[in-house]
Amino acid sequence: MPQLILIRHGQSQWNLENRFTGWWDVDVTEKGAAEAWAAGELMKEKGIAPDNCFTSVQTRAIKTLNLALEAMGRLWLPVTKDWRLNERHYGGLTGLDKAETAAKHGDEQVHVWRRSFDVPPPPLEAGSPYDLSSDARYAGIAIPATESLKDTIARVLPYYDEAIAPQLKAGKTVLISAHGNSLRALVKHLSGISDEEITGLEIPTGQPIVYELDDALAARERYYLSER
Repeated sequence: MPQLILIRHGQSQWNLENRFTGWWDVDVTEKGAAEAWAAGELMKEKGIAPDNCFTSVQTRAIKTLNLALEAMGRLWLPVTKDWRLNERHYGGLTGLDKAETAAKHGDEQVHVWRRSFDVPPPPLEAGSPYDLSSDARYAGIAIPATESLKDTIARVLPYYDEAIAPQLKAGKTVLISAHGNSLRALVKHLSGISDEEITGLEIPTGQPIVYELDDALAARERYYLSER
């Protein structure tokens, strides 16, 4: 039966600093690197043997995948990188301290921006230091100015159907290293979680989630590997 493993990148520098990150490219911390390595060791211990890997074009997800694969002795696996697995774009909140933003705009408003299904944060302003229009990895891509979770789902799921699902239907074991919101998009789809319920789902860093799927790619079981 097809098996899909999801892993959110290890702690990033801006996770540590409690800042909104989104599409901005931030590296993992020493703790984040250790989380990624430990995830790889756990997968190896539990007999997880991916055939193919997918990740975003953001350093923290790529490095997490590479460290996990090295710990598994599987650095040789094919890896596909695609921007559609990127984190949700936090728009004008990018780079801001979350506590300071709450103090300025109020906890309720920040909660809406962070956790609502279809309300995006304010857009990134022209001339922002976090403008990615000159970043070579996004050449030819219409970079969003902001995204809600609904917007993130609208790019993640077509990519899943186009690139990842065919591998799973072929009986492959697939490992995806991505981000809190791009993975929430996949979990919502695979587990049939409602728009209201998905707002309360938090995906921890560095903890592999395993989906056991049937031949139609419906989820038979979902669990954290650390709990088995």
